[in-house]
Amino acid sequence: MRRTLITAALITCAACHANTSPTPGEYLFVWAGDSAGKASDFLAVIDAAPSSSHYGSVVASIPTGMAATHPHHTEAELAANGHLLANGFGAGRTWLYDLSVAREPKILTSFGDLAGFSHPHSYIRLANGNVLATFQYKADSTAPGPVHGHGEPVGAKHTTGGLVEMNERGGVIQSGSASDPAIPDTHIFPYAVLSMAAVDRAVSTTTDMDEANKQATSEWVQFWRLSDLKLLRSIALKPGPRGDEHHFAGEPRLLPDGKSVYIHTFNCGLYLVRGVDRNEPSSMFVRAFEGKNCGVPVLTGHYWLQPVPDAHALIVLDITDPEHPREVSSVSLGDDEQPHWISIDGTGRRIVLNSAGGGKGNRLFVLNFDPASGALALDERFRDAGATRAGVSFTRKTWPHGFTGTAVPHGTVFSR
Repeated sequence: MRRTLITAALITCAACHANTSPTPGEYLFVWAGDSAGKASDFLAVIDAAPSSSHYGSVVASIPTGMAATHPHHTEAELAANGHLLANGFGAGRTWLYDLSVAREPKILTSFGDLAGFSHPHSYIRLANGNVLATFQYKADSTAPGPVHGHGEPVGAKHTTGGLVEMNERGGVIQSGSASDPAIPDTHIFPYAVLSMAAVDRAVSTTTDMDEANKQATSEWVQFWRLSDLKLLRSIALKPGPRGDEHHFAGEPRLLPDGKSVYIHTFNCGLYLVRGVDRNEPSSMFVRAFEGKNCGVPVLTGHYWLQPVPDAHALIVLDITDPEHPREVSSVSLGDDEQPHWISIDGTGRRIVLNSAGGGKGNRLFVLNFDPASGALALDERFRDAGATRAGVSFTRKTWPHGFTGTAVPHGTVFSR
């Protein structure tokens, strides 16, 4: 009888423990910096559980100990081990966070130049457990000028960088230079990268974060052999009807067919790339969005979610026919917001969006997404206590680590 009762108690305790485990999307991790560039940059943790009585509240934050590094891209999603890579682009530095215990964020390590390259920008996890990262410049380059899309002055002249495969702590496995003899080294700089292991390829884009580099219109897309990071070919995106939609190639995303790629540009063009595994890949213009400086997109199922700053909106396209995408829904965030960064949670039903310093509103939003219809809806409950409009403001706020002031958010992801 005693043995039976003990067994039952253990089962009950195990069930209780399972019920208290974090659910997907229960927290948001926000990489941010002091708008004045004086206080330390930091990572904040926000309660994002809709059932919580503190929904939308900042529950933790951890400073890096460095100011004005220009917190920029993080990984697009939290890694399976609860870790997150984040770059302070202006400083050319990467931080590795342990967010496995959401309310107790930790910095595991940080690192700078790797494999002769500097200023990392984007990171993706590979199936082998390593990380593939873009590094914009050679390590002997000086820091860039005004950062693209943000107008923050940080430096001067530089030349092209490359791709680095590494472990998450910055241990180099292999690397490859993005330098192409047919293109001036001052015109091409790795920005984002896509891994296509099934065909042993990687696809990278080339926008220079330095707005002062007017010659680097960045219409270049590069194709690599993934297994040894050998650069195979560079092609230029072609102009759209306006004439400059191809400038500033941004984020490559693998389409549902597993072999075609969409690439957006910061000049608000959308391009379809085919034949990645062939000697002659091709690209075609398929769509333009309003204005310029379009933000970081998300591809989920057969939907493309595009932040459009000039429209102050997030727009959803049905891309079932990738040559003819069609708009199915949109949400306006307000004229004081210029949406830039978005990320999706593990259920595929919640989107986080921020202005990344590009709007006076300076808010972080959560939107609900219907993967069946593509419909979007602003989560009106996700807001500051007592606020009259949706969204969590990063202006004039007191943060748990002791900083009081306005922060500029950028890379933001949900917990797993």
